[in-house]
Amino acid sequence: MRKRNFTRLFDSRQSHLDSRIKRDYIANGIATIHCQISSYNDIISAYSVKDQESLNLDFVDYLQDNAAPIPDECPLVLNIIGNCLTEDEKKTIKEIIRDDFAYRLGNVEKEQQEEFRLFLFMLIGSIAAGILLWLTDFLDEVPREIFIVLFWFFGDRMFEYVFITQRDLKQEKRLAGRLASIKVIFSDTYEKLHFTEDEVNKLYAELDIGQ
Repeated sequence: MRKRNFTRLFDSRQSHLDSRIKRDYIANGIATIHCQISSYNDIISAYSVKDQESLNLDFVDYLQDNAAPIPDECPLVLNIIGNCLTEDEKKTIKEIIRDDFAYRLGNVEKEQQEEFRLFLFMLIGSIAAGILLWLTDFLDEVPREIFIVLFWFFGDRMFEYVFITQRDLKQEKRLAGRLASIKVIFSDTYEKLHFTEDEVNKLYAELDIGQ
């Protein structure tokens, strides 16, 4: 049997992410995420107590995974499909989705502040280590290696913040903000939505008011 080079085959595979997003999510500039449920607890955690509800973590993962690749310029609509909800439950779901992701947004903003303070500390440490390293040229009895290690430690942490951590936190913040302002609608059965121009303008107006 002929030996196949699967590594080369896998390397040559092309992504169809953009075309699938346009096909499955976006209509008239609006991105709709469909979520089919069979009970209230598919969205609201069964461990929650009344008036202190929180989202089901599987639902959170589903929503984040679907929303993340959608272009930022597209407003998000969540279409919850299922005829198992009361009006009170629908109202609660809308409020908890907004509140939970607003809470996540606040946590990311707090983490950004902490990471920035750490960056400043590392910057000061790097400058100090650099000065001390320079001084060792005139002080033979001072071990030069320890300042080299400190300088590279501070510099490595700064590099990680500037090129990795800061970017990741910005993406997390943007996603949390988008999901905190997502428009939630309810349908009894699945139907691909097509928004009219008036509906698009209304949705943009609602997002502007919520800024």
